[in-house]
Amino acid sequence: MAVASVTSIPLPALPADWAAGKDFKPVGHISASTLRTIEPVGPHFLAHARRARHKRTFSEDDRIQAQEKAKKVEDEEYSEISEDEDPLMLQRDAKDWKSQDHYAVLGLTKFRYKATEDQIKRAHRKKVLRHHPDKKAAAGRTDDDNFFKCIQKATEILLDPVKRRQYDSVDEAADVDAPSKKQLAKGNFYKLWGNVFKSEARFSKTHPVPTFGDEKSTKDEVENFYNFWYNFDSWRSFEYLDEDVPDDNENRDQKRHMERKNANARKKKKAEDNARLRKLLDDCSAADERIKRFRKEANAAKNKKRLEKEEAERRAKEEARLKKEEEERAAKAAEETAKADREAAKKAKEAAKNAAKKNKRVLKGSVKDANYFVSGEPSASTIDSVLADVELVQSKLDNEGIAALAGKLNGLKLADEIKTVWQDEIGRLQGDGKLVAADIKALGS
Repeated sequence: MAVASVTSIPLPALPADWAAGKDFKPVGHISASTLRTIEPVGPHFLAHARRARHKRTFSEDDRIQAQEKAKKVEDEEYSEISEDEDPLMLQRDAKDWKSQDHYAVLGLTKFRYKATEDQIKRAHRKKVLRHHPDKKAAAGRTDDDNFFKCIQKATEILLDPVKRRQYDSVDEAADVDAPSKKQLAKGNFYKLWGNVFKSEARFSKTHPVPTFGDEKSTKDEVENFYNFWYNFDSWRSFEYLDEDVPDDNENRDQKRHMERKNANARKKKKAEDNARLRKLLDDCSAADERIKRFRKEANAAKNKKRLEKEEAERRAKEEARLKKEEEERAAKAAEETAKADREAAKKAKEAAKNAAKKNKRVLKGSVKDANYFVSGEPSASTIDSVLADVELVQSKLDNEGIAALAGKLNGLKLADEIKTVWQDEIGRLQGDGKLVAADIKALGS
């Protein structure tokens, strides 16, 4: 640590023969001297102090500083990993790479198909810095390199444009599900459905993709949107899900069979995906108030008064019908729910009762299997004493406790093992203050 020193510097005296010139006109007076503290500062002084404190040469200090700077950069790389790593993911088998979430492996789940090549490379570098086998070995860790292989495979897939497109084609984690009625009741219809089609737009061969718009969208904009999506040209394919084709020239028939099987599977999945998208559009358009509004406006232009009257009547009937149907559905749902609750409660009660009886039989059966912990034929008093202890312990346990004890005793045949389990349970109950040692007659020793 730097130490400040105080230095007193007196002002120099004027020469004895000095005299002011004729033209000298003083305009003020010299102020009195002020004592000030001067401290050495700056990076160069700090470097000097560091070298002096640690008794280093210039080259030694430069080398150590470079090492610390490199370590700091590495630590910063670690800290930039924004996603926590799932412990289960770290235990993945590298051979099962096809079912792994490549974006999650690299910590890019919030980007997914939007991740750039630079982001993928930087994410790969961060993961390698943390999970490289050589680094783990240097740190004294003997973990296997399965997850490191997962990292390498994920990077290989995502940096290859063809393979990445095949994976993005089946990446369900990037899909946005259609909003439910409950969500639509609470949220913004246009925003919720807009997010769905924004997600689906990643598969479009044609760009730009029309946006869903909002309540202010014109009729032409809405029609253009639905026309585009009802004639949607998707590049989505399903090669990633293909079964592996054997690379064996001697078995060409099997290879052709697998290729045909994969082609048919892709065709089927493509048809299912088209049907899924079609249903999305049907559900969305059916609930789109803009379409209803445009239809009403078109009809109103033909016969405004008649349509207004008919529309009012229709709306009233429709609302009454919907209200009646809703009430009927609600009443039916409430009745079904109550019935299901009663049946579930009855079944649960019966199951709990049966389980308790079964577990109690296991407890009593365990002491019987142990011959009531005596050699030879047990006397009636011995049996009564042991069973009394069993009943006492059971009375101090709830159903879950009885089930846990039965699980420990189930399958044991040796008397010593069975007695050890009973004594452990008795000791636990005594420790919890639920049982007094004096109450135990036969199982306590």
